[in-house]
Amino acid sequence: MPSYKLTLPCTRAEADRLAGDISAFVELDPMPALVAHERGEDSGEWLVEAYFEQRPDETTANALRALIPSAQDADAAIEQLDDEDWVTASQAGLDPFRVGRFYIRLSGELAPDDSSLIDLQVDASRAFGTGHHPTTHGCLSALDALKSEGKRFRRIADIGTGTGLLAFAAARLWPQARIVASDIDPVAVELAAEFAAMNGIAAGREPEALVLVAAPGTDHPLIRRRAPYDLVMANILAGPLIALAPDLAALQQGGGTLILAGLIRDQAEGVAAAYRREGYRLVERRDRENWPTLVLRKRTRKGYRRKQRRALPKPIGTSEW
Repeated sequence: MPSYKLTLPCTRAEADRLAGDISAFVELDPMPALVAHERGEDSGEWLVEAYFEQRPDETTANALRALIPSAQDADAAIEQLDDEDWVTASQAGLDPFRVGRFYIRLSGELAPDDSSLIDLQVDASRAFGTGHHPTTHGCLSALDALKSEGKRFRRIADIGTGTGLLAFAAARLWPQARIVASDIDPVAVELAAEFAAMNGIAAGREPEALVLVAAPGTDHPLIRRRAPYDLVMANILAGPLIALAPDLAALQQGGGTLILAGLIRDQAEGVAAAYRREGYRLVERRDRENWPTLVLRKRTRKGYRRKQRRALPKPIGTSEW
C-alpha cells in the first residue's frame, strides 16, 4: 500500500520544537508521523517531513505550515512512497536517547556504556512506540519516578501497547510483577512479541511471563481474569481514554496507579474529569511539549469490583509511537 511524505523547509529552532509533535493532526485517523532533520551533515538546511497513509490535501499542508512560521510561503513537496511502510520510513535513523534510568535505542545501535542503565531495544516498525514521541517519553519518565519513590507493583496492565515498550520498561523495573499488554492491532501484538524476545523478556502464558493479547480496549477474558491491577498504563488518544474510563476503573484495585497519555494539552482536563467520576484523583501531570502525561490514583474506598462485559462504544486505536 503506498504512503505519502509531505516535506517543508524549516529552521533549526523549528525542527527542535516540532520533532514528533503531531498535535495539529490529532483528529486524523490514522495520525501521521512527523520527523524533523537536517538535509545533510552540516548543511544548515532543515526539513520537516510528515508521513501519511493517504495523499495529504491542501488543508493538511496548511495545518503543517501553521506550525512553521518560516515556511508560510513555501511550496509543500508531496512524494508517494510506493511499497514502503510510512511508520517504518519515519522512524528510520532515530537516535538513541535516555529517559531517567532507561536507554532507548533502535536495534543495531550500540548499547550504552553505563551498565546501570536499563537498555531497551526496538526496531523501526509498523507499530507505534519507539519511545521518541513525547507521550511515550512521558510514560517512561512517570515509570522511572514511581520506581524512585519506592513503589512496588505486582499486577500491571498496558492497554494499547504498540511495540510493547512500556510493558518492557515495567518488566525491567518490577521483574516479579505479572504483566499483560494488549493492542487492538494483531500486527502490533506480533511485533511486540518479537521485540520482547529481542530484549530478553519472556512472553507467553506462563505465570512469570509477559502476556500479549489482541483486544479492543480491555475486552479480553485474560485481561479481566488477571484483574485487579495495581498499575495500569494507557497511551492512546483522548477520545478512547474517556470512553475507557469505566472499564479501566473496573480493572483496578483501590489505591492503584493509572498512567494516561496520548492526549494534547487542551484535552487534559476533560480526560482527568472522566476519571475523577470513576473515583480517581490526579497525583501528577508531566508536560512534554504539547503532550501531557497524567498520573492518577484510585481512591481506596472505591476498591475493586468485577465489571460485567459490555460492548465498547467504538474501536480503540493503537498507542502513540
